[in-house]
Amino acid sequence: MPYIINTSTIDFNNALEQSITKSFTLEMFKEHILKRPKLQSVFDNTQIEKRNFCVPFDFFLNNNTFKETNAIYQKVALQSAKDSVLQLLSKTGVSKKDITDLIYVNSTGLATPSIDALIINDLEMNYNINRYPVWGLGCVGGVSGISKANTIATANPDALVILVNVELCSLTFRKNDFSISNYIAASLFSDGVSSLLVAGDRIFDKMFKGSKQKVKISDTLAKLYHSSLNVMGWEFLDDGFKVIFSKDIPDIISTKVKVDIIDFLNKHNLSFTDIDDFIAHPGGAKIIDSYRDSFDVSEEKLNNTRTVLKNYGNMSSASVIYVLNEFFRNGFTPGNGLMLAVGPGFSSEVVLLDIS
Repeated sequence: MPYIINTSTIDFNNALEQSITKSFTLEMFKEHILKRPKLQSVFDNTQIEKRNFCVPFDFFLNNNTFKETNAIYQKVALQSAKDSVLQLLSKTGVSKKDITDLIYVNSTGLATPSIDALIINDLEMNYNINRYPVWGLGCVGGVSGISKANTIATANPDALVILVNVELCSLTFRKNDFSISNYIAASLFSDGVSSLLVAGDRIFDKMFKGSKQKVKISDTLAKLYHSSLNVMGWEFLDDGFKVIFSKDIPDIISTKVKVDIIDFLNKHNLSFTDIDDFIAHPGGAKIIDSYRDSFDVSEEKLNNTRTVLKNYGNMSSASVIYVLNEFFRNGFTPGNGLMLAVGPGFSSEVVLLDIS
């Protein structure tokens, strides 16, 4: 079975206090909020204190074209992804020439050649590297990316796979969109860039056998739910990406997703009470509450998930890697770990970990 070796994450210099984004958004939506007074409390209910942004506040004051924002995406995505990869290589002691595979996951900008090709070129990595640019997974992309890395490293026990998640959600902000979904998105979403290294079991024994913390991937689960395409995603318009974001997500987690995870755990003779490390995508306060209530997870086991939401906001696919990074920093509880995220499709992805 492959192993997760370590993670790296990026803190941007333009982080904003939630109070600032609240004041700006309330002013922008003031005429519409008068018609819907309940919207005034949305920012206060997010449990977010600050958010990770790749652009200064002035960006949100301008009427940016898609061409302008996508140019920013390409520049920031490449530089921050390289920084994250180099940080990861330094942490793990792995040479960039030894990386066999690179998965690049993103849903918030476009580039051809894809950013993974530019990373490999700029860092002069192995030019025979297998690369996998993956677009459009949204919030589920962090766990899905680990699942894909697991497939690669299972097929090749000597594989060293880097997963890079780059989500610059702030660049999709549409100043003249007064929909409720855009208002909710303005209260939640932010920017995140992360990297993660997965090693096949044979190379693990050669390079990492003496690791104090061993995080083995035991199994994965992917599920696409029929007739739910309108739950989450993008609508593509002339001026950029319009967010689709349904209020039904917590209910779907507490019903359909819960049943699938119970069946998945039963395969391994496990239940939710056997999970020692709960590593969940922090989609929002209500979604985290849904994990707690539906899966009977203690608040203590959700500390790292809530910490990431509080200090970073929802960074789409990168978020769950930031949560995993908190576990690598603070320490795991030996035993069973469960990674979970949901996203467009509507879909869910689960990774079961054996931690020692």
